[in-house]
Amino acid sequence: MTINPDLQGRSYPAAEVYEVGREKIREFARAVKATHPAHFDVDAAKALGHADLVAPPTFAIIIAQRADAQLIEDPDAGIDFSRVVHADQRFTHHRPIFAGDRLVAELHVDGVRAMGGGAMITTRSEVFALGADESREPVTTTTSSILVRGEGQ
Repeated sequence: MTINPDLQGRSYPAAEVYEVGREKIREFARAVKATHPAHFDVDAAKALGHADLVAPPTFAIIIAQRADAQLIEDPDAGIDFSRVVHADQRFTHHRPIFAGDRLVAELHVDGVRAMGGGAMITTRSEVFALGADESREPVTTTTSSILVRGEGQ
């Protein structure tokens, strides 16, 4: 199956809410070897002026990958995940992620470029924190590029 070139410009709406918990931040920090006390100790985070634990900067990947799954699982996209190679990931942070945040991400397909029998797909996830009134505060923008290898590659 070939990649649908009409994916470019497509957007996928925010799906389920991700509730950021203290233990999730601690587990992620341990996994990525982030050692700052503000990732583990509420008092250390408060000493820096934060209300709760602060997630490591790459924590946003958890929410972004949930948004990416909508594209990968879209039968109209033509993506065979077994042929995907992750090429690039970038983060632009608008504010830190804190324990207690309720996050959602919208996915935008910014580019589809044919390469041999495959394609390079560039996506952008806009991660928002939901307020009590369901307002959205920008938290992080992630940009990702994946290479979907063609048959025989």
